[in-house]
Amino acid sequence: MLLTLGMLGVVLLIALGAWQVERRTWKLALIGRVEQRMHAAPTAPPPPSSWPAVTAASDEYRRVTVSGTFLNTDETLVQAVTTDGPGFWVLTPLRMADGTTVLVNRGFVPPDRRDPATRRDGERQGTVSVTGLLRISEPKGGFLRSNDPASGHWYSRDVAAIAASRRLSQVAPFFIDADATPNPGGYPIGGLTMVRFPNNHLIYALTWFALAFMLAGALLRIISGRGRAGADPGWDSRRAAVRRLIGAARNLSRDTGPDARAHIGSA
Repeated sequence: MLLTLGMLGVVLLIALGAWQVERRTWKLALIGRVEQRMHAAPTAPPPPSSWPAVTAASDEYRRVTVSGTFLNTDETLVQAVTTDGPGFWVLTPLRMADGTTVLVNRGFVPPDRRDPATRRDGERQGTVSVTGLLRISEPKGGFLRSNDPASGHWYSRDVAAIAASRRLSQVAPFFIDADATPNPGGYPIGGLTMVRFPNNHLIYALTWFALAFMLAGALLRIISGRGRAGADPGWDSRRAAVRRLIGAARNLSRDTGPDARAHIGSA
């Protein structure tokens, strides 16, 4: 029974190692696609007819340019933690010429600039153009806290919920992170999008393969020592080692680390 479990464990560990190799290939391709999108010339955002087909895999982090009028009185502050410290993202609806609206994350403001009255110069009027990165909605909440529209407490950039709370119609299902073009008065501060893709798959793959090698070696030693367990003082210790390796494989197979479940994301 122990040998059967051990051989199944070797097969499982090799399979997990191969899976991590495949994940690494996928992750490198993803990073390449996003890099290409972020450095490409800006284009128009997806039109309303294409909104149902917008996905993170096909559209997130595309550079886009939009033009329209900011609805400054309908801005929403979303809690943020950035390289400049804690504060808020300023999400302002931009009404475009065709009557549709897109939420623009104009950038970051520290707590002492939360009140729009402290940054009136930054409330751009008239027709404006904004270039930035297309981002996918972040539903429900973040920071282990749920959005609370009734009290105006927002922890994620949930486009549908923000649009509903502001009674906006014909709103794009995505938002746009504005680039680092300075705003009058210095606030909000744009261009703080962080794009990070943990890529630890090679480490995980080597770990699985090493465990498979160790378990296989222990099994071979047990097989070579069968029939002389009583005469071999190392028999019990080798058998215990195999059991520990099988237990470790079971535990690790339940959770290969956050990177194995990672997908597109950012701060």
